[in-house]
Amino acid sequence: MSDLIRVDNISTINEVIGLKPPKHPLICVYNDRDGNIPPEMEGRKVVMDLYLILFKDKANGSLGYGRNSYDFQEGTLVFIGPGQVMEFPSMELMKRSNGWSLMFHPDLIRKSHLGTFIDEYSFFSYEVNEALHLSNDEQEHIFEVVSQIRKEYSQNLDRHSQRLIISNLELLLNYCTRFYDRQFLTRTNFNKDFVSGFNRLLKDYFQTKKSSELGIPTVSYFGEVMNMSPNYLSDLIKKETGQGIKAHINNALIERAKTALLNSDISVSQIAYELGFEYPQSLSRLFKSKTGMAPHEYRLLN
Repeated sequence: MSDLIRVDNISTINEVIGLKPPKHPLICVYNDRDGNIPPEMEGRKVVMDLYLILFKDKANGSLGYGRNSYDFQEGTLVFIGPGQVMEFPSMELMKRSNGWSLMFHPDLIRKSHLGTFIDEYSFFSYEVNEALHLSNDEQEHIFEVVSQIRKEYSQNLDRHSQRLIISNLELLLNYCTRFYDRQFLTRTNFNKDFVSGFNRLLKDYFQTKKSSELGIPTVSYFGEVMNMSPNYLSDLIKKETGQGIKAHINNALIERAKTALLNSDISVSQIAYELGFEYPQSLSRLFKSKTGMAPHEYRLLN
């Protein structure tokens, strides 16, 4: 028996965790205590081609996700996107939890307005330790919307059902975006330490010539070094500074290119390679987009 299980529909996951067949083929909400995970499935890794939102409350335990295991706290909301790996929790943990889960298949929103910008909800690729911690009032807001979604798909479906389900799902995700903004704001002193750390790493990247070896610095590089998911780190930096990581990287590249152009006679091509560009024209395009002139024109200002 393979250690990894792949689930690509709602019916299969309902069967695996001991739930009744779904009332809607593409979306389902269930309470943790409703499940009945068989002992042989506990701890098994699963890849679901579904979007999954987990709320954990009044339960002491951990969730296996990715390469690590994370303890949840009371009032924690976790977001997992399609294709990510998690572990089935123990039935004991499920029974003492007041949590719930909402899962939906990408096909539910594929032809909708929400489907065109679902990737903008970057928290679906955060790590579990970057979860959303809700206040009591926020929990009530979220639960009201989730309850409305469940009510809508549980009644007789008609031509309005799909639109109303998706509208409420979008409302839910927008509330989560608002509450994440609040979380970033209330942790601003803590976040500033990460901003300072990122700035030091960015400066060090060029000073130690990593750009010549590894190329232009990437969001993924800084996320790995700082032990954060790239999207969470980028969102955190943007909330604190008004600019995302890519903008900070581009600004650093331009400033170093300016210094090299005005204080040396090395070619533009050599400057580009030392900064990590694979092709010199890539630096030229970026430079002109930011300064309004080509690198050789800027050099003439000296």
